[in-house]
Amino acid sequence: MRYAFILLLVLFSCQLMAQEKESASGRLNPSEFSIPVSPVFDLMGVTPSQINRTSDIKNFKVDWSFKSWRLNPNLAIQSQPFWELFYNRKDLSRYQAASGFMRKMASLDVSLGTVQNEESDRRIGLAAKLNLFKKKDPLMVKSMYEDIGLRFAEERKTLETKLKELQFRLDTVQNVLEKPGIRSEIKSTEEQLFSLNSRRNTEINERAKVFIAENWNAASLDFAFGRVYTYQSDSAGSLKKLRLNRNTGWGIWLNGALPIGKRWMISGLVRTTWYEEELDFLLRNTQTLAEQSAKAVAENKLYSAGVNLRYGGPLYSFFVEFLYEKKALKTPVEALQEVFTEPVNMEVVSSSVKWNVVHPNSLSIGGDWRISQNVIINYGMRWILDVNGKSQAFIPVAGISCMMR
Repeated sequence: MRYAFILLLVLFSCQLMAQEKESASGRLNPSEFSIPVSPVFDLMGVTPSQINRTSDIKNFKVDWSFKSWRLNPNLAIQSQPFWELFYNRKDLSRYQAASGFMRKMASLDVSLGTVQNEESDRRIGLAAKLNLFKKKDPLMVKSMYEDIGLRFAEERKTLETKLKELQFRLDTVQNVLEKPGIRSEIKSTEEQLFSLNSRRNTEINERAKVFIAENWNAASLDFAFGRVYTYQSDSAGSLKKLRLNRNTGWGIWLNGALPIGKRWMISGLVRTTWYEEELDFLLRNTQTLAEQSAKAVAENKLYSAGVNLRYGGPLYSFFVEFLYEKKALKTPVEALQEVFTEPVNMEVVSSSVKWNVVHPNSLSIGGDWRISQNVIINYGMRWILDVNGKSQAFIPVAGISCMMR
């Protein structure tokens, strides 16, 4: 019940804030085919799908991750600085007239996030993503909404002129019996003015639905990079020792998608993560045979590649995906040989060398449900397999993304 209440509260807050922002701005520009998860959550691997859909958002966004199902602030915030500084205007003509390079820079988004994992470690990360290619750009369809804007601009001018005339009549009329009728007309005209933005946005949304339905799986390619730190933490949330394993490092990746007809989409991911690997092992004295524990740190890389097949449309979709990962240094003994030389009269006990194990195969199934223009729910189940295909874990993952429109 507690989790259900929090989920409903988050959804209600997202919708309320988005509606208030929309009413205050007087503008609604359908600007994305989907609501993607923040790149920093991609790098952390706390999303239902590890090979996520590509999309170019044009607003602030917040993500919640529920991988651990704890009441922790597993939160990411995402925004597009170039868009906000140079192109976030009521009139899109500046963006539409920009060069291809500047439109790509307008797609640059940055995200900052934090999660707490099952071991109560606090993970903090920063990531940035740039769209390299997109087949369709909703904001570049110049003719789709122009007539709506012109028509409602003319209606606003007509209503404002009528309101002034009615107010003048009310102030100058001599027959008091005519005043109630004039006040009624004024009230009706004001209501039409107040509803103008809402009616305009409704028409824009109806056209956008048609466009998005036709292009929800349009081809695209994103480049991203990020850095994640993982700290041991105590019950008070204080950060302690930095973890030296695959959970602390920086990575770069390419994430792309291609349509297959109108209902299918295939996505791919290639990623390299650089990190420091902590090795625990025993040293044995060759004369006394006494053993003592020791540690070393090796530079390592993690290669990730996978494919995701998705079926659905702009409102909901279902996916199945496979992700394969492997370390550049294949065994802990190999890693230790790279960075450690045994002291005189000492030898490494090879069987004792340990590191953080990475299970190479993960198979995921799940989907998403875009419950409104501003909010999407993602869900999935991840099956982790070792190199021999033996099951290691089965993890449910869920998340919510909310556009601050």
